[in-house]
Amino acid sequence: MANMTPKPRPKNLDLRTIRLPLPGIVSILHRISGALLFLLGIPFLLAGLQRSLHSPEGYAAVGALFSHPVVKLVLLGFIWAFLHHFCAGIRFLLLDIHKGVKIGPARTSSLWVMVVSLLLTLAAGVALW
Repeated sequence: MANMTPKPRPKNLDLRTIRLPLPGIVSILHRISGALLFLLGIPFLLAGLQRSLHSPEGYAAVGALFSHPVVKLVLLGFIWAFLHHFCAGIRFLLLDIHKGVKIGPARTSSLWVMVVSLLLTLAAGVALW
């Protein structure tokens, strides 16, 4: 314990060259999807709900808005954000109880999060159109 100086760590601050492993990507996407849902998704959907409940004309206007292809793409993005956030949240809950913490199972579970969230989004997209 005489020499307690830490080893110098390599520093790479160039974001274009940093290569994150898949669990890191899933973690960042979990945060981004949560922020996207909270800051944009909830207000957008609540405004649509309020307008649709206000009057029959408002209901028709929201129905016409949600049938537009660009709005459907935005909704598909929100659906992916919700499904990814949900699947990654289950993964993080399992990690919190020390299930799948080792590197192999962690990589496998992050791959499953990506595959399941994308397949569920694809199924929702087919139902949306």
